[in-house]
Amino acid sequence: MAAGLMRRLAAGRVEVLSAGSEPAGAVHPVVLEAMREVGVDIDGQVPRALSDLDVQAADVVVTMGCGDACPVYPGKRYLDWDLEDPAGMDPAGARGVRDDIANRVRDLMAELGGL
Repeated sequence: MAAGLMRRLAAGRVEVLSAGSEPAGAVHPVVLEAMREVGVDIDGQVPRALSDLDVQAADVVVTMGCGDACPVYPGKRYLDWDLEDPAGMDPAGARGVRDDIANRVRDLMAELGGL
């Protein structure tokens, strides 16, 4: 969700990588639908594992509760967004998570200079 929203809002001005410490085999249908409702199509995205190289290449690393499973490098900027996993939620719950993430993405973009 966060990567899809950042890609849309940043409109190519930043490179966005999406990965997880324990990625699912596919994006959950309730997540796909919640994103489609706001015009973001993430169908066809394949969850993948976060690598050390991903973190080393990033300017900002946004985690969502991965704790000790995520690589940590001194000097990197980390943001931990403590959010529930929308997979398995009802549509209203997934929309709430989506909207929370959208607000956080907008705030991050503003911090990064109004991208």
